[in-house]
Amino acid sequence: MVKATVGFLAMSVVAGVLVTATVTPAVAIAGVAANQSIGIFDGLPEYLEVDKLSEKSNIFATRSDGSTQLLASFYVENRVEVPLDQISQFAKDAAVSGEDPRFYEHGGVDLPGTLRAVAQTYVLGNDVQGGSSITQQYVKNVLVEKAVRNITDEAERAAAIDEATRTSPERKLREMKLAIGIEKEYTKDQILQGYLNIAFFGGTTYGLETASNYYYNTTAANLTVAQAASLIAIVNNPAALRIDQPDDPENGVANGYARNKERRDYIIGKMLEEGKISQADHDAAIATPVEPQITQPSTGCSTAGNAGYFCDYVTNVLKNNEIFGADEDTRWTNFRRGGQDVYTTLDVDLQDAAVNAVDSQVPQTWNFDVGAVSVSVEVGTGRVLAMTQNKKYSQDPEVLAADPSYSAINLSTDKAYGGSAGIQPGSTYKLFTLVDWLKEGHSINESVNGTRTTTWGTFTDSCEAGGTVTSPSPGTRNDEGGNGQVGTPVTFTKTSLNTGFVAMARELDLCAIRDTAAAMGVVQGSDGELEHNPSSVLGTNYVSPLSMAGAYATIASGGITCDPIAIDRITDATGADQPVPPANCRQSIDRNVAATAAVALQSTFTSGGTATASRTPDRVPLIGKTGTTDDAVATWMTGASTRVATAVGVFNIQGDANLRSRQYFFDSGSSATARHRIWPVVMAAANAKYGGEAFPEADGSLQVVPKIEIPDVTGLALADAKAKLAAAGFSVVDGGAEASDAAVGTVTRQDPSGSAQAGSGITVWTSNGNQKTVPDVVGQDLEAAKAAFGAAGFASITLSCTEDPKAPDTGQVTGQDPAGGSSVAPDAALKVAVSAKKCP
Repeated sequence: MVKATVGFLAMSVVAGVLVTATVTPAVAIAGVAANQSIGIFDGLPEYLEVDKLSEKSNIFATRSDGSTQLLASFYVENRVEVPLDQISQFAKDAAVSGEDPRFYEHGGVDLPGTLRAVAQTYVLGNDVQGGSSITQQYVKNVLVEKAVRNITDEAERAAAIDEATRTSPERKLREMKLAIGIEKEYTKDQILQGYLNIAFFGGTTYGLETASNYYYNTTAANLTVAQAASLIAIVNNPAALRIDQPDDPENGVANGYARNKERRDYIIGKMLEEGKISQADHDAAIATPVEPQITQPSTGCSTAGNAGYFCDYVTNVLKNNEIFGADEDTRWTNFRRGGQDVYTTLDVDLQDAAVNAVDSQVPQTWNFDVGAVSVSVEVGTGRVLAMTQNKKYSQDPEVLAADPSYSAINLSTDKAYGGSAGIQPGSTYKLFTLVDWLKEGHSINESVNGTRTTTWGTFTDSCEAGGTVTSPSPGTRNDEGGNGQVGTPVTFTKTSLNTGFVAMARELDLCAIRDTAAAMGVVQGSDGELEHNPSSVLGTNYVSPLSMAGAYATIASGGITCDPIAIDRITDATGADQPVPPANCRQSIDRNVAATAAVALQSTFTSGGTATASRTPDRVPLIGKTGTTDDAVATWMTGASTRVATAVGVFNIQGDANLRSRQYFFDSGSSATARHRIWPVVMAAANAKYGGEAFPEADGSLQVVPKIEIPDVTGLALADAKAKLAAAGFSVVDGGAEASDAAVGTVTRQDPSGSAQAGSGITVWTSNGNQKTVPDVVGQDLEAAKAAFGAAGFASITLSCTEDPKAPDTGQVTGQDPAGGSSVAPDAALKVAVSAKKCP
């Protein structure tokens, strides 16, 4: 009784509304009912704003010919919105004939259908009946879409969806009022287009275009009568009538998708009844079995092929950059709902070359946890051109757990962008000591004592409270052993001499070296600032390979640092351009500093340099630096042309396998030199496409060879003389021993003296101690002279006498050979000239 009473009231209100709204003027209903309904109906909202529908977004790469290559699609609702002229007439007729035959006649609400549904549901108490017009269904779907899209609180969203969909007279009245309002704002074709694009087809499939592709591997424009009716049938009850569940006992392949076919055939019958198809078309469609051709939609970066890690990087840019929204959830939701097309910086050709190079040289799995990356950026723009690693990409936990050849971690980037906590770059980090050396006005040809010491003592570090920091013992080792040498920054760079760079750092500020690296775009893999302890000079920070490639691009671009960018352009669902993150290119170091650093970095490719194995055959000028961490846990080759910079690394993801050990050799060769089998291949491909010019010439001010005073080391023991000259910045050349009356082993002479260029070789000679000094006897009488010679150890004396009446009675020495003060052997024959009154 209660239900019947409610039903009668509902009937009265609905009937009054329809008459008052002049929806179907031909029908007259009692004035009392109409009058009673007016107050209720007038209080309901009339206007419904139709928002842009949620559509899937796509990420593209661009091929050399300018065409695009789809990398991945993302969506909350898998929908591609199409205009009405791109929808098959069969589909439009199926929708109208099956759902609302009087659609083009009524004003938003179909009176007979609505009254029938109210009577059956609320008066007679039967199962819930349909009766909503296409416009009313459109209103319901718009309200649901608004709730899903705009309400973040789950409880509030669920309540809004329930309000839009529950079976109640109140909801029906509200829906009718909004439908009438919609009809005032939009044409019938616009409403039908909106309805077919917003309709839900089960799962995550929304809109007729996506449904056509998913269920029948076709487009909405090419649907047949049978296909169109089958898809429109799903809209009536998506959960029960979808045709992608072949094992469903009531609607599966075993019974020919019976429930869908029943509704499909009903719609085909209505199409014939409404005159939309011929009898022949009807019979042919009815005879057509329901045979879906399910085409799974691609979603997520796992579909991006060999560009999965780059795709992952792009998604993290979309999540992290504030240009896309106030917080990460907002940014990501906007992207997945916004129907955006993201055109990325990825160079398909260079990516393919990098993938092939890495795959051919480094296995996905080996007898240690091996990782390898190659990442390239465009010089002067920051555009990321290629990004790959040796493992396949996946975000599927089951795949990751079952197969170690897959990974979800992008080893090229930092943690905030889907990467690891960073990887030690080894000696490639020496770049920043070299640059800071030049920033402080030092010359790349300045002599520095790079010999090994047991401890390096105190370093300047303005980041520390006391302004200094002490280096721990033992002293720095060189990669190939040895005690180092006195040299210049050029020779240290060419040979990657650890002790040379530590010696340079002692003359600088460790904090300033850190700041130089940061200014050139280098970031820690995890949150936090770069370390600035003495060992950091040699590459102990954990940094992202992408930022290291960017730092070498800074040198190649004349000192301009650009933030890495992965997106060239974004368009929204209407094709309008949207803002993208800028590269923020800035002059981070002086142009002459960059040009002078390039001089040193080019030397690594010359004979005796550490990068000779990475030379390319095309003679494009290159800068670069190798890097090997302690015990060869990671190995690097990073460098650039004037157009493209590339960082290549082969390393332990976890563990400490020494890549130089033969037990860790790959099938392709030594794991320690795999970098040199990858980097030149990638750069050769880059050079072939982008070219490269000579690096800008430095003005010479930072290449002068300074002269310094040479200390006098005569009289010093040889060891002391060497130490004194080395401390002053000179190398020592031993001229050997020579006859001298000085103590054995003491320096008798040196050449040159005065001043010379720092690092010059100073030749020293030492005494063998086998000579005596000849006494000066000129002017003495003969006997005194003989006594002096005897005392000095000389026995062989030859006299020559000249008579002179004026001579002293004892005679007088008038000359000698060799002269007094000369050093000669003890058995040397001395000649003495004497003047006497009478010669013997």
